Amino acid sequence: MLPKWFNDWNEKNPTNVFGPGIIVGVVGGAVFVAAMIVAWGQPFATTSLQTGPRGTGMSVPEFKSDLLTPDPTIEEYYTDTPIVPEGGEPLAKDIYDNVQVLGDLTEDNFNRVMLAITQWVSPEQGCAYCHGDGDLETYGEDNLYTKVVSRRMIQMTQVINEEWDGHVNANAQVGVNCSTCHRGQNVPSEIWFKNTPVKDTNMAGWGAVQNRATSTSGSTSLPSDHLEKLLVEYGQINVHDLESRVAGSPADEGYQTWQNTERTYALMNYFSNSLGVNCNFCHNSRAFYDTAQVTPQWATASLGIAMVQELNNEYLIPLRDTYPEERLGPVHADAPKAACATCHKGYQKPYQGMNAIADWPELATTGVPVYE
Repeated sequence: MLPKWFNDWNEKNPTNVFGPGIIVGVVGGAVFVAAMIVAWGQPFATTSLQTGPRGTGMSVPEFKSDLLTPDPTIEEYYTDTPIVPEGGEPLAKDIYDNVQVLGDLTEDNFNRVMLAITQWVSPEQGCAYCHGDGDLETYGEDNLYTKVVSRRMIQMTQVINEEWDGHVNANAQVGVNCSTCHRGQNVPSEIWFKNTPVKDTNMAGWGAVQNRATSTSGSTSLPSDHLEKLLVEYGQINVHDLESRVAGSPADEGYQTWQNTERTYALMNYFSNSLGVNCNFCHNSRAFYDTAQVTPQWATASLGIAMVQELNNEYLIPLRDTYPEERLGPVHADAPKAACATCHKGYQKPYQGMNAIADWPELATTGVPVYE
């Protein structure tokens, strides 16, 4: 019943009975794996995202399996269709007390937006999270810090969509709403506070802000004050110099030290982890320093940096005295601040590019919303 070649081989090699079995097993296994790949598809198949001009090889590989895996928070995203005004309806500011934002909305759309904000920010606590446990007559009061903060956050959201269109709608209309950051949580994930010094010893000087891995520095030993220096204090984001030795002293005004370089590297690590991309998403690997050879995403990211700097300084940090003590930073008692990961959550685009303002024109402008 066995093949002739098999019997002949055994007669000539009576002591080696495993050789043919191994050969048959390897060949059979290879055939089986090939059949499974054809039938079920390549489990590690990749595609390529072009990031630069054609013919330059500037691209980023992406696993198809990752692209097909949806952001798990999308399933819980709440939305509702706008109610197009017919004209002449009474406005929220004329019906309710102390309506300082969204007052130009009709009553139906005002309540629709309020319900959405509740679902996005406080689905468990409901309206009481901002308005307290009183009846409707008390909803105009500003007794809770959550309401004061929410009002400012609505204004911030409108400004992002209106004034930072070049970042949030760079390739397609995406925009942001409250859920972009909150995802059903009272406090958004990926906010940050000042955490320096992070030293384990009595080391002084530069060692006091580095050498201990933190999540904000991408779990590296790079400095942990980079978000503070670069996304709040408008520090210059660049490397020390392309030359190994540069005349000058850190005491000289405008002199870029190697500490600044390390902060830049820490920020770049943070960017990569926040968006789930690598360096070549924005930079040309042959000339990281040359802004004439960067990708279009570099310009979008640059706008994002400027946007975050404004949001932190104009909207978030000024709320410091509004928050209760337990909402402030554990080291410096500072206000919570935002950065790239606060919106992106590890994806190139928040909510994987879902249009967050399609049903919410009220949050897309500081003026009267346009309903289509």
